[in-house]
Amino acid sequence: MHEIIKTYNLCKKYKEQKALEDINITIKKGDIYGLVGNNGAGKTTLLRILTGQSFASSGEFELFGKASKNDKNEERKRTGAIIESPNFYEKLTVAQNLEYYRIQRGIPGKNRVNKALKDVNLLEAKNKKFKDLSLGMKQRLGLALAIMTEPELLLLDEPINGLDPSGIIEIRNLILKLNREKNITILISSHILSELSNVATCYGFLNKGKLVEQLSAEELEEKCKNYLEIKVNNPKKMSALLEEVGYRDYKVLPDNKIQIFGAEQDPEKISSLAVLNKIGLFAMEEKSLNLENYYMSLIGGSEND
Repeated sequence: MHEIIKTYNLCKKYKEQKALEDINITIKKGDIYGLVGNNGAGKTTLLRILTGQSFASSGEFELFGKASKNDKNEERKRTGAIIESPNFYEKLTVAQNLEYYRIQRGIPGKNRVNKALKDVNLLEAKNKKFKDLSLGMKQRLGLALAIMTEPELLLLDEPINGLDPSGIIEIRNLILKLNREKNITILISSHILSELSNVATCYGFLNKGKLVEQLSAEELEEKCKNYLEIKVNNPKKMSALLEEVGYRDYKVLPDNKIQIFGAEQDPEKISSLAVLNKIGLFAMEEKSLNLENYYMSLIGGSEND
C-alpha cells in the first residue's frame, strides 16, 4: 500500500527541551491515523513539522514518497491542514471569507468555494456572517478552507476541541465522509480519545515526545479485550501460580492488583487458585479496556500537561 507519510527518527529540541524524540510513524493511503496524546505530548509539534511550519532538529520524513526539501514543498500542494484556527474575518460572510483565501492562495476556479461549503454541509449558511456562526460551524468552515485545494492528505490538530456533543458528531461524520467518499488520507490528533476510537483506522501513541506504540484499529481492538481484575495480598506469588496453570497474559498493577486476560470466564478457577494457596483475595471484577485506559496503561498512568 502506498505510504503517504513516513518519518525516520524525527527529533525536535527547543534549547535543551526535547519536544519530539526519534519518532518513526508510517501513514498509508486511505488511513485515518489517530495521533493520541495528552496536552504537551508533542502532537502539534509533529504536525507543524509535517506541514513545513517548523523544522526538525534531526531525522527525516517523506511526504508522498519524496524526501528532499523542494520535493516536499511541491507535495504539500496535495495537503490541507488545520493546525491552529484560521483567521477568518468577523464581518465577512462564510462565502466571502473563503473567496478571500481562494484568491490569496491562488486557488483556481470560483466554484471551489461552493464545492467546499457543500462538502462540509455549510452551503445553506454561505451568506451568514462569520461572527454569527456557532463554534461547530466555525470548525466546519476551517475544514472547508483546508479542503478547498481538493487535497489527498488532511492534517487536523484537535478539530473537536471545545465542541458540544452535536458539533463533535458533525465533525466526526465529515471526517468519515471525506475519507470514504473522497479517499482523503487523514492524520488527526486529539486528547479526546473516546472520539478518536470512532474514526481512526490506526493509531500512534505519543507520550512526552516519544512514540510509545503504533498499531492498527484491529490490533487495538484485540488488546482492548475483556479481562479479570483481582486484588490480592501477595501479587508476586499469585503471578507465579497464574503462570503455572497457563495464564501467560497478565499485568501486575500498583495496589496489589492483577489484570488477567483470557480469564474472564474463569472467576471460580482464579478464586480457588488463591484460596487453595492461602492467598488473600480482596476483590475480583470483570472489566474491559477502552482507548483511554489502554493509553493510560501504556504511559504508566502519568499525566503530561
